[in-house]
Amino acid sequence: MRVALFVTCVNDALYPRTGIAVVRLLERLGVSVDFPAAQSCCGQPQYNTGYRREAEPLVRRTAEAFAGYAYVVTPSGSCAAMIRAHYPRIGRAAEAEGRGGALAELAEGLVPRVYELTEFLVDVLGVTDVGAYFPHTVTYHPSCHGLRALGLGDRPARLLAAVRGLELRELPGAEECCGFGGTFAVKNPDVSAAMGTDKIGNAVATGAEVLCGADNSCLAHLDGVLRREGAPLRALHLAEILASTEEEPLR
Repeated sequence: MRVALFVTCVNDALYPRTGIAVVRLLERLGVSVDFPAAQSCCGQPQYNTGYRREAEPLVRRTAEAFAGYAYVVTPSGSCAAMIRAHYPRIGRAAEAEGRGGALAELAEGLVPRVYELTEFLVDVLGVTDVGAYFPHTVTYHPSCHGLRALGLGDRPARLLAAVRGLELRELPGAEECCGFGGTFAVKNPDVSAAMGTDKIGNAVATGAEVLCGADNSCLAHLDGVLRREGAPLRALHLAEILASTEEEPLR
């Protein structure tokens, strides 16, 4: 099986280790991974801030970059939700305003081929035990897009529970937003910081060593709170835990 990796701009610019971990994990499971160089931002920052027309070229670019792939895998529920929930809407609006050509058709053709990483592992590959080894205590924060827009449910927890050596501890208030919310954190910094502090307080209360998530955008926000407060745990993307093995442990 061959898939395309949609690494996302956040991972490409700030967390390249997550993209490397996804490739390492998928290849270990027998999947060939391509990285279409034409990919860029999905357009979520523009769209969420009210600049729909400015997002249209990015919709087209993304759809064209991943043309021909049956599966497009991304380690970001946020970006997967942007494509699946909003790309067709953007395409239809552009065409209704006399722009965009076949943008709606392009967008709708991409939607069913985009999978968040845990969806792809559980639903497509049919695995929960990926052969990982991570001898640490972990608590998992479900991001809002993964939880509400994609409905990831217990997929991440099932994958973590199958990791050898890992002890998964339940996060109190797990379904509460961490406060990042993309541009929300910029427009409402005080509220965002307070929400992040609440989330970190709950994570610390579990006694875990690692705060795990499936969106590095949320983890960047939470890691900032961790560093500011000197909290005794670190933030880590789920893909990096799943890529870790006894022979090649996470460093």
